[in-house]
Amino acid sequence: MDNPSVLDTIKRKLKYVDKTYWTVFILLVVFAVLELFSASSTLAFKSGSLLGPVWHQVKFILIGALIGFVVQLFPSKYVRIGGYALLGVAAVCLYLMIIPGSPFVSTINDAERWFKIFGFSFQPSELAKLGLIIVVADRLSQAHDEQELVKEFYRTLILSAVIIFPILLGNLSTALLLGGVVFLMWFLARVPLKYLGAILAIAVVLLVSGYFIVEYGFVRAHRQMSGPFKRAITWVGRIDKFIADDDAVDDGGDDYQRTHATMAIARGGASPLGVLPGNSVERNWLPLAYADYIFAIIVEETGFIGALVLIILYVVILFRACYTSSKYADYSAMLMVMGLALMLTSQAFVSMAVAVGLGPVTGQPLPMVSRGGTSVLVTSLYFAILMCVSREQNEMQAQVEQSRADSYEDVPDIDLD
Repeated sequence: MDNPSVLDTIKRKLKYVDKTYWTVFILLVVFAVLELFSASSTLAFKSGSLLGPVWHQVKFILIGALIGFVVQLFPSKYVRIGGYALLGVAAVCLYLMIIPGSPFVSTINDAERWFKIFGFSFQPSELAKLGLIIVVADRLSQAHDEQELVKEFYRTLILSAVIIFPILLGNLSTALLLGGVVFLMWFLARVPLKYLGAILAIAVVLLVSGYFIVEYGFVRAHRQMSGPFKRAITWVGRIDKFIADDDAVDDGGDDYQRTHATMAIARGGASPLGVLPGNSVERNWLPLAYADYIFAIIVEETGFIGALVLIILYVVILFRACYTSSKYADYSAMLMVMGLALMLTSQAFVSMAVAVGLGPVTGQPLPMVSRGGTSVLVTSLYFAILMCVSREQNEMQAQVEQSRADSYEDVPDIDLD
């Protein structure tokens, strides 16, 4: 029999693509494009071009869609290999950024989270999240008994601490999200509860004690912090404002954004369909309407119905991952899929919670919807890997079923007479 051509192989693989993930991906892109027309009005005014900011984002979306289409056809073993490489690059970038006076740090939107090299800027933390999830899933899947699992738990614990530490210095919410997802992956891998309980207790003690040290040693003493943890005052201040529920408007600050986000949601809540796309008022007042607070603009323009549809899309990602991973024979694939889905949905719900005032300001973008090149490309990679693993498992399952059918046909008829 002749070997199948590349085109025949691609056609065969396309038969098993996961249509659910593609549907969610496309619908999120529709939300992104429609809302960026409204939310990017301030950028359009600054650039002097109505479509310029939107087209800039659409280019990243198109590249992301191409990534999704290509990567879904790859064997998942290449994803695992790529995860190690990606994590290594991200780790180097993260530690280069924490060197005092580092020339690689780029400040965008008052945040020093971007790595700058050869005129390009990207967020290493986004790459680190993806790489760490893939590597942790692969390492945990190597264990064949409880003793090996405990060893892999310690190895992934050390690795996670090494990666999360530099992220923590610049972005507490991202560090907590990533740590939480890794913790859930340990739980799914059935790491003994005594180890998980110990890690959880240590984390709570560190966070609570850190909060009180900064609160009483610096914030209430009106002292400034220096060194690697200088942003701790900002984090504690945001938590204090959230707890106090202070509605005072501080021009240009977090309170200013929170106030106008609340106004946008209240305006959209007056009708199930909101004020309809293109009629937002608060987009002209929210400094980051196109990024961290885009969900507030979505609620203002599409009301309860639009918000509910968007929430359902993110829930579908998690439920689809749970359903498909329950059928996987590949344990590593199951852990990887669940880790990626948990990261996507948890980040989405944190972003939406902040926009509606249910949490302190975090700066988390809405996956695939908020404006941002690195965020869109990395989110596209999340979908690409989910679709890659799902396609591969569907193809393997189809081969098994066909093999069973062929074996039944080979059984000779027996004449009982």
